[in-house]
Amino acid sequence: MNSYPKKLLTIVTEAALESTLIREIDRSGAHGYTVTDARGKGDHGVRDAGWPASANIRVEVVCDAETARSLAALLHDRYYQDYAMILFIADVEVLRPEKF
Repeated sequence: MNSYPKKLLTIVTEAALESTLIREIDRSGAHGYTVTDARGKGDHGVRDAGWPASANIRVEVVCDAETARSLAALLHDRYYQDYAMILFIADVEVLRPEKF
């Protein structure tokens, strides 16, 4: 079985940004994304999604390295100052490269 290297860009941020992030991801050239609800504790305290205004999401994008870096830079520059957001990029291997 062959595997192919890609990057996983993970974005954890406020749920209020979901539709905006999806537009940014679509414009970036990435082929898709996965959005899930997220809960946890960080610099902004506990985020438990008990109240919609405090809900967080986790957005995962598997893509090539250039897309991951440019999308992360764009999100950092546009949203880090005004929103609770973390970004990280990890190496992953995929089995169906045509999907990404």
